[in-house]
This record gives sequence, structure tokens and C-alpha cells, in this order.
Amino acid sequence: MTSPANPVSPLPASGADRGHLLTEQINPHSQQLDRLTTLELVDLFQREDQRVMDAIAQAREDLAQAIDLTARALGQGGRLFYVGAGTSGRLGVLDAAECPPTFCTPPELVQAIIAGGEGALVRSSEGLEDRSPDGAAAICDRGITPLDVVVGITAGGTTPYVHGALEAAQQRGASTIFMACVPRSQVPVTTDVDIRLLVGPEILAGSTRLKAGTVTKLALNLLSTGTMVKLGKVYGNRMVDVAVTNQKLEDRALRILVDLTGLDRPAAQDLLGASGRSVKVALVMHGKGCDRATAEALLAAQGGHLRQTLEAP
Repeated sequence: MTSPANPVSPLPASGADRGHLLTEQINPHSQQLDRLTTLELVDLFQREDQRVMDAIAQAREDLAQAIDLTARALGQGGRLFYVGAGTSGRLGVLDAAECPPTFCTPPELVQAIIAGGEGALVRSSEGLEDRSPDGAAAICDRGITPLDVVVGITAGGTTPYVHGALEAAQQRGASTIFMACVPRSQVPVTTDVDIRLLVGPEILAGSTRLKAGTVTKLALNLLSTGTMVKLGKVYGNRMVDVAVTNQKLEDRALRILVDLTGLDRPAAQDLLGASGRSVKVALVMHGKGCDRATAEALLAAQGGHLRQTLEAP
């Protein structure tokens, strides 16, 4: 899908009142927050956080569209980029960082761009989110192409850094996804997929690291995991593309082999060693009765999809 060339959205003027935004409004249920007992405070958080799952359910079709778009692009050699500032940027960094150990993906496949760079992970750099040209420059620096997908994450929907990045990505022909916690009527955009995660006003007014942050983390979990499932990184509900890099992951790999092959643990350990410590290769070796080189060739012929490889004649 080709992204539109027109600007992503009209942004509020500098110094404009953003009080109308859903994420900035006052929550009527927490107006006495500083007078609550500790247990009352915990109960209030619990009630408000129930809205997170409702927001995911309401966005289900847009999330599914984003997964299909991303899987299609990555399957053709593209990359996935998360762009954000503050909490949104840090959540993007977290999800990108977890893809290599979970799905054995190369670090360049899923990347995160955060306003302020790595320093923003450990110290406040929120002032940098107002610089739209910096977001555009980051897209240029990463060499974004029409094969890539760029996800702009901004809880309040108005972060100039994110909008600058999305506009630059569109100009380069990349697919774009917008993820925000305000209604479309408050911040309209023109992107390939527009995901709105409406959790309502925060318990602590304007602190979008709370419900908005939680729902964003869930949405990113869905997007990355769903994409990897579509790319054949999963067999059943097993992480068969797990990187066997420590004792915990070796134990996980061996349990997968024992469960799926019926071998005992010592035999599974021998099979894992013979496969070059690749669970997918080991399963093909066992299922097809072949050596490592043949198993690797069979997997490559099916684009790395284990199920397709095992079910092929």
C-alpha cells in the first residue's frame, strides 16, 4: 500500500491549549486522589485499568490491519520502525529490543527511533519532542525505503517529532501506522493504518505513562508478536525461532524438542547440538529424517516457515 503524500495531520500551533485532548482531560473519578487511603488508591487504579482491555477490543480491526501490512512488508525484505518521544518512545525501544531474543531476528529488522536518542532512555528529553525536523532527519538517517513500515507512537497525538517522521516516511514511499490515545476527531491523520486506543482521562491528569502507556505496550505486543507469527517464527504457540544463548533458553529449546518430537531429554540435547543449536532445524531434521544441511535447505525453500516445511511433500 502506498502512503499518501499529503501531510500526516495539522498540528496545533505552538503554545496552543491542548486541554480538549482526551489524554489531558480531568478524570472525575480521581479528583480526590490525594485524599484516598492506600487501598482506595489501589482499587481506583484497578477499576480504571479495566478500560485498557476495552480499548484494545475496540481497535481490533485496525490492529489486525497493521499486523497484516507489517508482515507483508517484512516478508518482502522491509523493516519495522517505531518512532516516539518520552514514554511512547521508550515503549517502542522496549518492544524493538525484545524481538531479537524472542524471535531470533536480526537487530535491524525491528528498530526504534526516540527523540533525544539513547540518552532519552535514562533522562528526561521531552523538550526534543517539539522538533519536527529532527523526526524527519531520523527517517533520512535510517535510509527508509518503500519496503519499510514506520509506526508513529504518540499518546496525545500531537507530538511534532513523530509527525515529522511520518511525513518524511510517506515522502519516501514507506507504509505508515499511527498509534494514539485520542479520538480521530481531535487529531485527524492520513496514514495507512490509524490505531486509536481510547482509555479515557488518566488518574493523574496528563500522565500518559499510566493507562495510555499500558495500552500502548499491549498494542505493540500484538503488533510485533502477530507479525512474527505471520512470518513463521512460531509453531503452534512455541517460540521455535528462539536464540539458544543462555541456560534458560537452552532449557526452553530442549523442552520444545521433547514435547514436539517425543524424544527424551538426552536425545533432544544431541539433536539440538547436531542442528547447530537451532530448534527449527532440529525439528525438520527429526520430522524429515534428514541431516542439518538438508533441513536448512528445506526451511529456506519455505521462507523459514516451519509448519510449511514439515507439511510439504
